[in-house]
Amino acid sequence: GGGGAAATTARPPASRRLRGARGRRARLAGQATAAGGEEPFGFCELFDPRYQPWTGGGEHFSFFNQPAAAEANYHMFWKALRPLVSHNDAAIARLDAIKEGFSDAMSQAFEDMWARKLGLRQFDETLVQELLQLMIASKADYTMFFRKLSHIPTDIDGLKQSFYAPSSAEIDARLNGWLQRWRNRLTSEGDLAETSAAMKRVNPKYAWREWLVAPAYQRAEQGDYSLIRDLQAVLNNPYEEQSPEIEAMFDRLRPKKFFDVGGISHYSCSS
Repeated sequence: GGGGAAATTARPPASRRLRGARGRRARLAGQATAAGGEEPFGFCELFDPRYQPWTGGGEHFSFFNQPAAAEANYHMFWKALRPLVSHNDAAIARLDAIKEGFSDAMSQAFEDMWARKLGLRQFDETLVQELLQLMIASKADYTMFFRKLSHIPTDIDGLKQSFYAPSSAEIDARLNGWLQRWRNRLTSEGDLAETSAAMKRVNPKYAWREWLVAPAYQRAEQGDYSLIRDLQAVLNNPYEEQSPEIEAMFDRLRPKKFFDVGGISHYSCSS
């Protein structure tokens, strides 16, 4: 999916509420939620904190609401387990303590995730929040932007290749200022080549994109599994640089014709 860009007034939440995980679908208090920003059936392409591909799904399904959904899911799990240890006061106390610590553990995990994606030794909320706002304003592709950032460029020209629309001079200036401050931070913390390599291990080059997968399904229905095999080969090694031919085919922005197309940019969910 891609959805529309969030309005710039839709500020991403503070560090304890930072969202953005990959994961599987989860059953939550009678509602199905997709437990990840890059989901099995709807990877976030055009970056939007409120992205969710399900028609009528609402913001509780959205990309940056995934940790809240996971916490609600965990609460239901805790509620189901508690009667099983009702006879054991020590076990109940331990189980309750784990539940109470979930929010802090989740927040720490996401702060660590953003730090790794940016090659930082420690999470920097100001740096992360400023970048997310710039990604919204510039209409950046989530996967492509972070992969290009992993090269630790000296200017923004390469990053702009991940934008779905031309950026203004004002956005370019803000992004360039952010880039230089970030590079200076990385330089002060260690070797840039090592940092770049570490970033490429957490920022994939290739991701599931429905507009590439749908034609593979269609061919498979006719008995031709060649595209299925090609996709499988690419996605078996999503963090690796691959051949120029593979890059030209699979490392691309979503074509305009695939925006607002049922079954590709959005879908119904019967669960």
